[in-house]
Amino acid sequence: MVFGSETEVPLGQPLSSASGVSHGSGTNLNLSSHGDENTTEYRIKAADKSGKKTISLWHDVTLVHVDPATDRPTPYLNFVCEIPKFSRKKYEIATDEVGNFIKQDEKKGVLREFKKGDIFFNYGCLPRTWEDPTFVHPDAEGCRGDNDPVDVCEIGSRIIGTGEIRPTKVLGILCMIDEGEADWKVVTIDAEDKWAPFLNDIDDVEKLLPGTLSAIREWFRTYKIPDGKPPNVFGLDEKFMDKHYALEIIKECNHAWKDLITGEKERSLENCDPEVKGLVRKLSKSNLVDLAINDDDDAPNF
Repeated sequence: MVFGSETEVPLGQPLSSASGVSHGSGTNLNLSSHGDENTTEYRIKAADKSGKKTISLWHDVTLVHVDPATDRPTPYLNFVCEIPKFSRKKYEIATDEVGNFIKQDEKKGVLREFKKGDIFFNYGCLPRTWEDPTFVHPDAEGCRGDNDPVDVCEIGSRIIGTGEIRPTKVLGILCMIDEGEADWKVVTIDAEDKWAPFLNDIDDVEKLLPGTLSAIREWFRTYKIPDGKPPNVFGLDEKFMDKHYALEIIKECNHAWKDLITGEKERSLENCDPEVKGLVRKLSKSNLVDLAINDDDDAPNF
């Protein structure tokens, strides 16, 4: 398939794509640290096994997980972990840097941590998604997207390292409104977790792991209060929506990502305000890969 085609295709393609740089799992990737930890220069970088090819954890990893043994798409989505559970350093993919390495967020030169304390779930994002700051979802209280990949709260038992890629089951989603922006939180569980066979939708979480969802919501409601900010609020009557709804949001954000990397979004910014234009144009759209069609009926079709 020619890069830049407008045809909608699933992103969990076999690894035999012509570009050779699309990664359906973390199996063939190496992570390395660069710079001194606890400084603004510290980065966690992904590369192929040879170490010669830099890999963007945002653009070069497929949304749909691909089984490394068969090169076939699976029913799971890839989760890129940024902040391991039981930690508080606010690591994130640097969406505005070439290569999209992971860095510790900073404000005015000061490295950021959760002052509330350690987070109790693995936190990260879905690759090849983007919350479009020019789009207002009808359920998002009139708020536009936050200009980042879609956030993920992975509720499994293992601690997932920063930069690690894991296959996860989508269970549901929460619509958080963060300082006037829509900031969706997808709830997932690692496909290999002991609870995974029993959790297939958001109601299963409430039934089998009672208190988990309310604890996630209260974490996001209150985590900025120690910074002197008001509590966050939520759309959809503060409800966690089900798997079907979550997949529709993910699909929208995957299509928005395609518009971003093909240049379609930037070409359509003429009528947007200067602030939004600036947000979109500063994003790094490097490490772009070919998109290819697959015909696996068991894989989510985006």
